[in-house]
Order: sequence, then C-alpha cells, then structure tokens
Amino acid sequence: MTAAPEPEASLSADEARRAALCAQGLLGTPDRRAGVRGVLGRLGAVQLDTISVLARSHELVPYARLGAVGRQQVEDAYWTGGHSFEYWSHAACILPVEEWPHFAFRRRARRAKGHRWHRLEDKEASCAAVRDRLKVDGPLTTTDLGGGKNGGEWFDWSETKIAVEWLLDTGEVVCTERRGWKRVYDLAERAVPDPLLHDDLDDTECVRRLVAQAGAAMGVTTRADLADYHRLRGDQVAEVLPLTGLVPVEVEGWGRPAWADPQALAVPPRGRHRTTLLSPFDSLIWDRPRTLRMFDFTHRLEAYVPRTKRLHGYFAMPLLTGGRLRGRVDPAREGTTLVARQLSMRGRDAVEPMARALSEAAEWVGCDTVRVERCEPEKLRGPLEAALRAVS
Repeated sequence: MTAAPEPEASLSADEARRAALCAQGLLGTPDRRAGVRGVLGRLGAVQLDTISVLARSHELVPYARLGAVGRQQVEDAYWTGGHSFEYWSHAACILPVEEWPHFAFRRRARRAKGHRWHRLEDKEASCAAVRDRLKVDGPLTTTDLGGGKNGGEWFDWSETKIAVEWLLDTGEVVCTERRGWKRVYDLAERAVPDPLLHDDLDDTECVRRLVAQAGAAMGVTTRADLADYHRLRGDQVAEVLPLTGLVPVEVEGWGRPAWADPQALAVPPRGRHRTTLLSPFDSLIWDRPRTLRMFDFTHRLEAYVPRTKRLHGYFAMPLLTGGRLRGRVDPAREGTTLVARQLSMRGRDAVEPMARALSEAAEWVGCDTVRVERCEPEKLRGPLEAALRAVS
C-alpha cells in the first residue's frame, strides 16, 4: 500500500466543515446571476429521485442554495438549451453537458459488459428499431416508442424499453429531459454539441477529471468521499489522486488522510450561512459516513423502510442552520397546509431557524399554513408554534 503523502496544511474540524459548506454553495452570497445552471455546474451532479413531497429532489437542491426560485424556472434551467443531460453518476443524476466526455469510461464499461440486468432476445433488431424511431421522430418517451412494460411488475420491461436504456447506457442515446417524470430520449449525435460528442479520453483521464471535480465540489475530502461522489472505486481514485491538483491535508479528528481543493485553502470561507431544509438526496449529505464525520449527524432516508421501523419519517429533511445540522422534519402537504408530520430539533436555539425554514418552504410550494403534528422534544412545541406565528 502506498504511504499517504505528507499533509501540506492542518485544518480544524470546523474549518473543514466551513470549507465544505462554501464549496457546496451553502455559505456566502448565492450566485443568483448564474442561477440554477450555476448550482449544477458547481456541484457537478444533482441527483434525481421519484419521490415528491414538497417538491422533487432536483428542485430542492437549487432551492436550498438560491431560495425561492420558481419551480418551472428550475425545470427550464435543467432541460432547455442543451445545457445538461441525465446519466449514472452518484445515482441517476442531472449533469452539465460539458461532462459528457468524462463519462466515456462508464459507457465503455457498459458496452464491455454486453447487457443490462435485462437481456434482449434480438439486441440488434430492437436497438435498430429504436434508433430509426428516434432519428425520424425524436425526442421521444418510452410511451412514444411503444410502451415500457409487458404488463407484469414494474421491472417486466418491454424489448423497446430494454433497448433504449441499453443505448442510453452505452452513449448512443441521451436523456434530454424529464417530461411528466418520464425520460425523454434523443440520439446523442443530435443532442450533444459536436465538440463534446466523443469518447476520446482514456479511463484514467475521465476518472482524474471526475475526482478533481468532486474535490472542488466538496472542498475537503477523504479518498472514500471522493469515490462516493461519482460512485468510483477506491483504487481508481488512488491511481489518479496525484494528478488532480488536490492538496493533502490533515483534519482534526478525522483520523485518516484528507485532500483539499486549493481554492478552499486559498480563500477562507466567510459570509452568511443559509438556513434551509435539505433534500435527503442533497450532495452535502448524500454520503452518510461523511455527514456523520462532518456534522455529527446520522442521516438516513427511510422512505423504503417499513413504517413501523422508521425513526424520523418517510422523507425526513435535515435542517441546516448556522452551518450545522440542527434538526429534521418529515413534511407533507394537505391542500394549502404544510404538515410537519414528525419534527425534531437539537436544542431551543434551533426553534427559530426551524420555524423560518418551514415558513419559507411552505410559501415556496404554495402553502399558507404550517401545522406541527409530532414534535421532539415535546417541550419545544409551544416555542416552535409561537415562532411560526411570528414569521407567518
């Protein structure tokens, strides 16, 4: 095993946390001129998910950083003008179109595997049929192409669905937008700008670029953090780390080698902290071990946990305030009422920020009332409801 390089700087845990918040666009003045596309470019990936409570996760991410940006404005920023595409990064993610060449290594790996978990009975014929339809009539959804299911369970895909997803995996087809939460497919040769439409970069250069981008998006990281951001292997990260420009540092209490983006060291993080509710899929917190290490906060999405075993609720959204995670709330909507089905706070000084975050989120999604059902600790219910009245 290669010895870790000597650290070039020592950071306190607080300095590392602030650097991460700054890198993620949650500390300092929001760049409203760059807007949603600026957020996407800064983060490098915004995760998609089917769950919609207050809003879908890809809408909540720019909201957390920019405030009450219009939801249609968010969709337009992602899906118009050819500025982004959907592909496999941390999960299914919206990615800046400039990153297309850097996922060539993953497209090659998919091609080398030869199939998805579904297999096509006649791959060439099925893929040719999809190519022909897209060439003549695209962009198209799976429904436009003839339907995605054979009539069984959700995973009982039609030949057309398997074929178009295979072509997306391998780069002949690109998802250009989501329409009614359905992927809209187009031929990559038509949707990706010509200067970017190539797989010329070798695997090492692709991974080097993605590791450097992840380092910049996180500020201060471990090797495991870097691997998790775009779901790379640890050995892939280790191979390219010396080539990324990331600087080895030591972070108080981490107990493992760390790396920092030089920009995070050059400019001390300063400015106003954002108070907001975070999507469980926000890139600040999507890595559970990192979230625990940086914020002393155990984060877990419980949407797929049986109801009786949930600790914090179906879609618990952490409260970020003062640069720390000080509580969480499981929200729902009933007409024009935002319902805090289950809410917890870390201390009385989290009450006012929680009230403010709930009120702002309610207004953003068109609610005019906030109702708290379960509050932990219960003794903070009265102060919270008083704070909600004060900010409404």
